[in-house]
Amino acid sequence: MNNSEGIILPGSSVIVKNPNSIYNGYKGFVQRITESKAAVLFEGGNWDKLLTIPIKELEVI
Repeated sequence: MNNSEGIILPGSSVIVKNPNSIYNGYKGFVQRITESKAAVLFEGGNWDKLLTIPIKELEVI
């Protein structure tokens, strides 16, 4: 994992760091990890969204 901040594990709080993504800057919680992607749960008031995002686009908060 190319992450200078730390290791991304399930339960980690992360932020999306991809200027080309509509989710850039969103903060969420890692639910599960596969080979090079993580399922991240985003919560926003009355909505929840679970997305699969490449780990290289995430940074531990």
